[in-house]
Formats: sequence, structure tokens, C-alpha cells
Amino acid sequence: MADEMLMTFRHPHVALLGNGRGNKVYASMKEFPAVDSGEGIASPRIAVILPCYNEAGAIVRTVEDFRRALPSAEIYVFDNNSSDGSRELAAGAGAIVRRVAQQGKGHVVRRMFADVDADIYIMADGDATYEAAAAPRMVAAMLEDNLDMVVGSRRSEIEEAYRRGHRFGNWALTSLLKQLFGRSFTDILSGYRVFSRRFVKSFPVLSAGFEIETEISVHALELGMPVAEVVTAYGARPEGSVSKLSTYRDGWRILRTILTLYRIERPVLFFGIIAALLAASGLILAAPLILTYMETGLVPRFPTAILVTGLMILATLSGMCGLILDTVVRGRREVRRLAYLALRAPSDFDRRD
Repeated sequence: MADEMLMTFRHPHVALLGNGRGNKVYASMKEFPAVDSGEGIASPRIAVILPCYNEAGAIVRTVEDFRRALPSAEIYVFDNNSSDGSRELAAGAGAIVRRVAQQGKGHVVRRMFADVDADIYIMADGDATYEAAAAPRMVAAMLEDNLDMVVGSRRSEIEEAYRRGHRFGNWALTSLLKQLFGRSFTDILSGYRVFSRRFVKSFPVLSAGFEIETEISVHALELGMPVAEVVTAYGARPEGSVSKLSTYRDGWRILRTILTLYRIERPVLFFGIIAALLAASGLILAAPLILTYMETGLVPRFPTAILVTGLMILATLSGMCGLILDTVVRGRREVRRLAYLALRAPSDFDRRD
């Protein structure tokens, strides 16, 4: 199933998660389709949304790079309590600057998705590490195949672009997500993504910190959205820019988020595993008691018998919880799907909701 959902096309930069249809890539980096809406030629409204926290050494360059790549796009910088003048520098570079008081990338993304109105959203970090020149290619892929998310899968030849342990951590978490949910991306922690309007306006952001990328990936996979990955360059931070990601603390938060989402989205399997472990423990403890009873007709160890009874009751309750919660999750998934379908597809940008 995973092989059917993930296929790599002849174009060296695009891998599409979908139904196996071919994917045309625009020859021109800025050749976006336009339609005649009856009142003139319409083109998609594109918003570049950049979370920012103390990025004085990189935010101006980031804004300028995206301005060159997408001259007609509106560029928003959502400042998260910077104390180094990042907000003033971004405004001076021509960006629309908003302030988010709640600390954490998840809180920033929640505000960005709620406050910005556009047809296509390009999210990147304000640290100038992502390839802004790849944005038109990612937008073109989205419009051509009516995708809801295009992930910029990072490729770097510069060792300094990744902090120690980040490559392994990204690989481990991506592999775990694939094992738990059946399919995944090649880079679930990438902060460079292009979203459709219907993705942004139907996604209930619950995360607070850097685990937001994991939540976004699981949301797309669970609703079966058409998504793609585009290989993009990933560079080292400019001098003066410091990573805010803590390898172990944020890695643990991301791992915890994956397990929590697995419990929420796969309750039958999650609680079924617990039920199986409890039942297996009960059976192992019960085996000597059963053999003794068959030989003598007596149950000599009542505490063990009581423990076995308790374990089997807990196993039954756990299994029933999984079945009940599965019905609840199915209802929630249907509601989310209906909210998603109520919004227009990316190629219908001439029709306003």
C-alpha cells in the first residue's frame, strides 16, 4: 500500500503522494496558470508566511529572497517576542509584520493560518536556510495536480546546515511515523511547505512548539489529502543566526506528539496492544495455576489468581476502550473531511469562498 501511495517521477525534483497519475512540472519557474473570471484574468493570491524569533541576522535576507522569487506575493513575518530588532528589520525590508505573544512555533502557525487570507500559503523559517527560488516550482506543482500540501524535502551538501544528531533524529522520527501510520514523507520535520487554502482553513492547530510539522504531516495523511514532496536545497544559517531547536528536548516533544497522535488516530491498535500485553501477562501467570488445578483440583495461590483476574478484566476494558474510541475518531475524521471539502480546490482560485 505504501508503495502505491509514494512514487517518484522522472522529474528529479518532484515526488507525488497520490493515485499514480503523471505530474507535469512547469518549464518556467513563474509560469502559473491564470483563468478568465469574467472580470479579467485572475491569478492565485500567494502569501509567504514566516515565523520569526530573534532572526536579526537572517530575516532581511529571507524576505528579499522570497520577494525576488515571488514578486507578486504578500510576505508576512509573524514575530514571536524577538528582542534583537527582528521585527523592525522585517518591516524595513517590506514585509507585513504581525506579533504573536504566546511563545512557541505552534502558537505562531496557529495565528498565521487564522489571520492570513490567501489562495496559496508558503511557509518557511526566517533563518534564510530554505531555498526561496524553489517556491515557484512548488506552487506550480500544487496548481497542476490540485495538491493540498507540497513539502520541501531538504537536501544539503553543507555539513553545518544540520546540527549534531539532527540527520539521525529526522530519519528515526520519519521512519517511526511510517511504521505507525503506514506511510510517511521523507522529511517530516521540514519547515518549508506550500499549503492550499482548504488545508489551512480546515486544520485545527493544537501543537505549541516545534512538533507542529509532525502534526501537519499526520493531519494530511489521515485525511488522505493529495500531497507531494519537492527536493530543495538547504543551507547553513548566516553568521549571527542561532538555531532555537533543542536536539533532545524538542526531539522528545516530537516523539511524544507522534505517540499521542497514534493514540488519538489509531485507538484500536493502541489500546489493542495494551490489551494484548495485559492478557499475555495474565495467561503466563495463570498457566501454573491451571496446571495445578488440573492435577489436584485445588487453587493454592489465591493472590496470583486474583491478580490474573484483574489483568484479564483490564485487558477487556482496554480492548473495549479502543473499539469505542475508534467510533468517536471516525466521526471526528468525517467532520474534518467535510470541513475540508467545503473549501475550494487550489486550481479554483478564481472562485472566492
